[in-house]
Amino acid sequence: MSNEWLDTIVIARRDATARIVVLDLISPDGAELPEFAAGAHVDVLLDGEGCAGLVRQYSLCGPPHDRTRYQLAVLAETASRGGSLGMHRLRAGDRLRISRPRNRFGISDRARRHLLVAGGIGITPLLAMAHVLQVTGAEYEFHYCARSRADAAFLDELERNPRVRMHFDDGPDDQRFSAGDLGPPDPDTAVYVCGPGGFMDFVIASAQGAGWPAEAIYKERFAPVLDAEAHTAGGAFTVRLAKSGGEYEIKDGESVLDVLLAEGVDAPYSCQQGICGECIVRVLAGEPDHRDDVLTDRERADGLFTTCSSRALSPILELDL
Repeated sequence: MSNEWLDTIVIARRDATARIVVLDLISPDGAELPEFAAGAHVDVLLDGEGCAGLVRQYSLCGPPHDRTRYQLAVLAETASRGGSLGMHRLRAGDRLRISRPRNRFGISDRARRHLLVAGGIGITPLLAMAHVLQVTGAEYEFHYCARSRADAAFLDELERNPRVRMHFDDGPDDQRFSAGDLGPPDPDTAVYVCGPGGFMDFVIASAQGAGWPAEAIYKERFAPVLDAEAHTAGGAFTVRLAKSGGEYEIKDGESVLDVLLAEGVDAPYSCQQGICGECIVRVLAGEPDHRDDVLTDRERADGLFTTCSSRALSPILELDL
């Protein structure tokens, strides 16, 4: 969890759709905000009615070169624990505490061409990427999918961009997004996907079915594929901390992170759902049981591990903590 909260003020608020609010944040003293790269998100500490103490992650969707303000777009989720609804209650002049930006969904520096595919509120990190790609003159194509025009945010801005193609579920069949819009695999192209889980699963499966390699597909989820019970289910094992020498038993129904925090270990974390990457540590010995949705196959092979959502297949797991 962030131990350095930044105070900001809501300088502007507007409804982008009936369910999406766009908030502009500035520093109270007018100073520049910390720099960030496209694809980054911040933690937001909520203290309003019904959501006090909740921490939620929201992508920064404004142009990264503008450090005078941050821009967030938030979808109202009625089935949530109140975080998004608390954000919708904010008004100009309200104060909001946020973390410094973090990023595990940045623009690939190995790709020559970039294919952005956003579904619904998944537009937020990809919009920031489009700002950068446009300014730098990079080759890119942007597909934005929404249920209807009424459900699509940032329409005025996007429809002026000739590189953006809009896809609406209630539109003509030939205008809807399909696997063919991805095109054939290209070793010089990176594919970026963000949106609701079902949409992302469709795009990723379509890309892989067409022959796109996993390392060419970059993704960020707003909700975990597995629920908390699935993350913590399994037999007991022991976690050994290489730096302190401490050993802790992780029982069925417990996460590694929860046990470490309960024992007073200073372990990094944020979302506690396996989607943000803040809790990642390195495994030094033992066999992990990866249950996150943030690490790539290569990162897992390199020994990275999420303490909030993954377990062990071996009796002992030694971590670089």
